[in-house]
Order: sequence, then C-alpha cells, then structure tokens
Amino acid sequence: MPTEQLSPIQRRNNVTVSGNQAGRPMVFAHGFGCSQEMWNAVSPSFEEEYRVVRYDQVGAGGSDLTAYDANKYDSLHGYAEDLLDIFDDLNLQDAVFVGHSVSAMIGVLAAARNPERFGALILVGPSPRYINTEGYVGGFEQHDIDSLLDALDANYLGWSAAMAPLIMGNSDKPALGETLTESFCNVDPTIAEHFARVTFLSDNRRDLRDVTTPTLILQCQNDIIAPLPVGQYVHEEIPGSTLVVMSATGHCPNLSAPEELRDEIRAYLG
Repeated sequence: MPTEQLSPIQRRNNVTVSGNQAGRPMVFAHGFGCSQEMWNAVSPSFEEEYRVVRYDQVGAGGSDLTAYDANKYDSLHGYAEDLLDIFDDLNLQDAVFVGHSVSAMIGVLAAARNPERFGALILVGPSPRYINTEGYVGGFEQHDIDSLLDALDANYLGWSAAMAPLIMGNSDKPALGETLTESFCNVDPTIAEHFARVTFLSDNRRDLRDVTTPTLILQCQNDIIAPLPVGQYVHEEIPGSTLVVMSATGHCPNLSAPEELRDEIRAYLG
C-alpha cells in the first residue's frame, strides 16, 4: 500500500495490508522488543484466503516515534486503544486476531471492550501477570522482575544480548537468539524500558473473564516467560477457550516453529 494512501492511524502504527482483500481479516500483533517482521515466516501462508493486517506497536519497528505518549502508554489499555483504532480505520469485522506475548493481552483488552469486531483470538504465549502471587504462578518472583528491570534500565543493549537467547529458548539454534537480539536492539531504548515496566508489572487476570470471543491459547514447552501453568490459567479463566501445548520450545514459535504455529492456527479456524 503506497505511503500516500495511508491514513494517519496507519502511518502511526506502520500498518501493512496484504493478501485477499475480500477475505476475512487476520491481524498479527508482535511482542515486546519486536516488530511486525516477527511474523514474516507465518503470515504469508494466510494471504491467499485472508486479508492479512500487520502493524507495529508505537515505539517499535517502522511506527511513528513522535506519536509515543508515556501517559497514554502507561498501561496496556493505551495499546488496546491503538488496536481498536486500526480496526475502525480499516473497518475490520469478524477478525482473527493473532497476538504474541504481551500483544495477546492487548488483544484480550480490545476484544473485551469491542467484541463485535472480533471473530477469534489466537493467543501465543500469553501471560496476564508475570509475578507469582498467592495461588497464582506467573513464573517470576517480585525480586526477579525488579532485578530484570534494573538491568534493563542500566544497560538496555547489554540486557538484550543476554536475555534474548534465554527468551528464545532454542540453544541449539543460536541464530534465532541473534535474530531476537537484533530486534530488541532496533527498538528505542527509552520506549523499550517503559514498555518493559508496563508489560512485566501488569496484572490483567481479571480481564480474562470478560472475553466472549472464541479463543485459542498456544503454549510452548520450556517457555521461561510464560510457563505452562500460566497457559493453563488463561485457559481456565477465558470461558470456552481451547488450550494447545505445542511441541515448540521457548517463547517465540513465530521464529522457532512457524510451520507448527501455522498448522495449529489453521486447525483451530477449521
């Protein structure tokens, strides 16, 4: 889509539209430290049947950095508002939303707020809360998150190089960790630091029960960011949802296991 035809909202989020323009919309949203390029091995296979929409969260990828407002984006609701702006701008109805990591919760918030726009939620490695609390396993203790955020604030590039391979979780494929590191390093550090705090300190557990959209939860093995108990919790809290535990490992199956991810999405949509 030529730049001159893009609306202000599409320019803000670097929205790209491809595939079957008469098809059902399928919207792909990326996780922390990433961009829409993380879907390069997944989204093209849906273009024959679907109207494929990809975008960058403000502050990432090719988004308009001048649109970043720390007050607006001080919670995930600001990002959910952007997503609904995109839906309205493109007049998307009955859309399949595919959200990875933190964008899974952004999709949950948007779908709970405007359910008539959404036909299905595909949540890849979702987590409503990363910190363990009484009766809930999030994967991290409070001091773990505090240390992680302190390290990120002190040296974002160094943090990225150390954490990306662990998040990727495929030590036998170091090139994948390098790809994720490069993606982290292409994000504005100040914005990334703020987004990290919003992400890792968020608590969206109560929002899960507001979801009425048919939902698929895709859980990976050995995911240090969203371990299996988190996926099970999301499944139990979203009424009527489906949980699939993939054979893929780590937190980024869109990079490490795109074929399996595509197959699971297709199987669910049927």
